[in-house]
Amino acid sequence: MAYRWSLMQNNITKKDKEVLISFLREDNILTQSKNVIKFEKEWSQWLGVKYSVFVNSGASANLITMAAIKYIYGTGEVIVPTLTWVSDIASVLHLGFTPVFVDINPKTLGMNEDEVLNKITDNTRAVFITHALGFNALSDKLLKRLEEKKIPLIEDVCESHGATFKNKKLGSIGLVSNFSFYYAHHMSSIEGGMVCTDDEKLYNIVRMLRSHGLVREAETEEIKLNFARQYPELHKEFIFAYPGFNVRNTELGAVIARNQLKRLDMNNELRIRNFNTFIENLSPELYHTDYRINGSVNYALVLILKEPDEVLFNRVLEMLDYEGIEYRRGTAGGGNQLRQPYLQGFVSKDEYMNYPQVEHVHKFGLYIGNYPELEETQILELCNKLNKLGTK
Repeated sequence: MAYRWSLMQNNITKKDKEVLISFLREDNILTQSKNVIKFEKEWSQWLGVKYSVFVNSGASANLITMAAIKYIYGTGEVIVPTLTWVSDIASVLHLGFTPVFVDINPKTLGMNEDEVLNKITDNTRAVFITHALGFNALSDKLLKRLEEKKIPLIEDVCESHGATFKNKKLGSIGLVSNFSFYYAHHMSSIEGGMVCTDDEKLYNIVRMLRSHGLVREAETEEIKLNFARQYPELHKEFIFAYPGFNVRNTELGAVIARNQLKRLDMNNELRIRNFNTFIENLSPELYHTDYRINGSVNYALVLILKEPDEVLFNRVLEMLDYEGIEYRRGTAGGGNQLRQPYLQGFVSKDEYMNYPQVEHVHKFGLYIGNYPELEETQILELCNKLNKLGTK
């Protein structure tokens, strides 16, 4: 179906392609090399962290992050959202952690901080927070308590590039953060992801995990020397410290990403403008508009009914279909993850019913594409049509 208003426009521009073609005309290495290194440094500078590791997807970033957490802190419980992308929770499961779920805060679509703090135990190894759809999910209270309890914070910023908390970019606040450069996100390397941290030990472990667990991938010479001394019978080029992965990206992805990064801030300003126009013109009697939007950068227009109303929601869906406007139901990750079949055997059959806030979003929420090319007139026209649906 051809949509009049799709979830996304072509995020890879003509200029991106020209830069890539120019690179391909030269005699360059195409696998991970100098452009990957340059992109990692440029991204770290943009984000405000010491270290970044470029990988082939946000899901891979989740996976090697949780592996590093396991090797540093051991296994146990990890507190996770009920509204997130599957790979966050899947990475927790793959590495042998027990996921502990919490409901959401409707003002941020992030985890309810009081539930997070109430569910911390001596067995908690990390809190894995998702900044869903461009919203900031952090608070001073949450950060202070986690610091007091010495519990590491993992930030999933895959949908929130450039969003901030107290003028500090999300992804530069926790122990480690994960980003996605998927085709539809704020910026793209077609497929790609990043692990970011200020922690040198975690950084070196992640670098090794990215490339089969190879010690030679560590950036710190002391690590390489220690392993060489400890295992003198092994060839130093082939010491595998961890049962790692192969989740490297390529020079092609890095070339595109470096060019996209140049316009990320400008595009984000347009997304902010679009989202504010959308929220300011929606009926607060019909739709949820009471978001904590300070610092948010939303790559989607979030539409959630204020109250449960199947008749109104069906009208919304019918109108969007009629108008050729593409949408995704349930918002981030399709809604309540506890309903998903991959969690069967990990939680009880009816566990999803214990999380009413995310259940409301699951049943009465959706999102629409928000990209820099959107015109204000399009957004105002959509708001007008949505608001009229409550008068029938």
